[in-house]
Amino acid sequence: METVPWQQRYSDKVKTARQALRIIERGDSVFIGSGAAEPQLLVAELAKMSMEFADTEIVHLWTLGLAPYTQPKFKCQFRHNAFFIGDNVRQAVAEGLADYTPIFLSEIPQLFISGRRHVDVALIQVTPPNEHGFCSYGVSVDIVKPAAEHANWVIAEVNPQMPWTLGDSFVHVNSIDALVENDTPILELRYPEPDEIAKQIGENIARLIDDGATLQMGIGTIPDSILASLHNKRDLGIHTEMLSDGVTELVEAGVITNAKKTLHRGKIIASFVMGTKRLYDWVDHNPFIEFHPSHYVNDPFVVSQNDNMVAINSALEVDLTGQVCSDSIGYLFYSGIGGQVDMIRGSARSKGGKPVIALPSTAQDGTVSRIVSRLCEGAGVVTTRGDVHYVVTEYGTAYLHGKNIRERALALINIAHPDFRKQLPDEAKVRKYAFVDQLPPLGVYPAELEKRVTLRDGTEVLLRPIKPTDERMEQELFYSPSDRSIYRRSFSSIGAMPHERVQYYTTIDYEDQIAIVAILEDGSEEQMI
Repeated sequence: METVPWQQRYSDKVKTARQALRIIERGDSVFIGSGAAEPQLLVAELAKMSMEFADTEIVHLWTLGLAPYTQPKFKCQFRHNAFFIGDNVRQAVAEGLADYTPIFLSEIPQLFISGRRHVDVALIQVTPPNEHGFCSYGVSVDIVKPAAEHANWVIAEVNPQMPWTLGDSFVHVNSIDALVENDTPILELRYPEPDEIAKQIGENIARLIDDGATLQMGIGTIPDSILASLHNKRDLGIHTEMLSDGVTELVEAGVITNAKKTLHRGKIIASFVMGTKRLYDWVDHNPFIEFHPSHYVNDPFVVSQNDNMVAINSALEVDLTGQVCSDSIGYLFYSGIGGQVDMIRGSARSKGGKPVIALPSTAQDGTVSRIVSRLCEGAGVVTTRGDVHYVVTEYGTAYLHGKNIRERALALINIAHPDFRKQLPDEAKVRKYAFVDQLPPLGVYPAELEKRVTLRDGTEVLLRPIKPTDERMEQELFYSPSDRSIYRRSFSSIGAMPHERVQYYTTIDYEDQIAIVAILEDGSEEQMI
């Protein structure tokens, strides 16, 4: 039997977009490539051929490109189903013209692999083949690779402007059924310049990141802006689903080396990239970066193999018990679950790991608090109160893991916007989340006064202003000496330090009053000395 060279197979498979799309039959399920890798020519032609289709399901993760198939005039031809909601499909989902499937990013590939989510035709975008007949999936491996591998038919838009990415990111020409050549720029994503709030959040998170840590940054302006606050760090590593422009600057500055990673040492690990052409040029043929599908990159057990894993994700609102809403505003589905829970749980299992939820303290020009006594009616919980560790706003950091509801409420109120610090304690008292006589926070915590010092015996101590959340530590410190020592310290016989008294020591305004405490740190645990 004569073997046909791949070059001949390639030539035989080249078609126009219209010819290739005729593979699609009425009622088919069609997967469209993700993010910046949307096959733009194929999507545009799909809309032009709409009258040839009926009840065609369009499945995808998230795209930067146009989504003409969501227009009301195509409701009999196409039904869109998104695993993550972007700007271009949000209105269609809100109006019931498109669907949203909430699912962890790590679990989407298994839908295709198991056959539970059947794909008749996969529309993808790839690089031209190399000398061995392999194409690279380029900027999106994520769920694209498993979807294409388990589709009945694969139509690939071959674009010479697609970056050639390395790792588990290849498909052979023999595995593609139709090839449509199109030389066009890759879709770009540009985040707005971070404002002062985003910069302050970045500074607060930077305090949690030690040299040698491995980072994951979720989708959005806040996670991406944190990178600008890390220029004084050393030997950081990256294990993240999405790679953005900020990473390139830290690599070029020598901050990101991946030298201390305990998994894939020396490599950035990602599943997709969205950003500017500069970023795409940087990842092209770059052996410093490996791309893998989402069921590997986002697997919490894989993530946890990175020691000192810091996962940074954003939220729309957080309630006083620690519940995190990040995919909906009330009943309106706004974004998606994405990889947040995967990374939060993976970093929590990591040795020295830190799961972080970051958000501005307010929304709608400061008129609405994002720290709330209860989530909006209809809002969904993405990260549960049991999964939350760190919550960061521009006003500081609240550590919630292992804390009771009263401690959580007080910690979150302390990082809420000052305009809401009277209202939130009142609401907490109504829900029995706080003592009935609990004082509201009186001032903004001055993080700039924090200082680490080393004692003569080599012990490192954090000197910082006291916080309202230090109430229990203050009590423990009070009860630790003998009665005689207490008398000598206070010149009176104080037998108890109840909440009613101790809160006046811990709740100060930081302007007319200041108290500095010495703290021993053991990971996330603190002891006042």
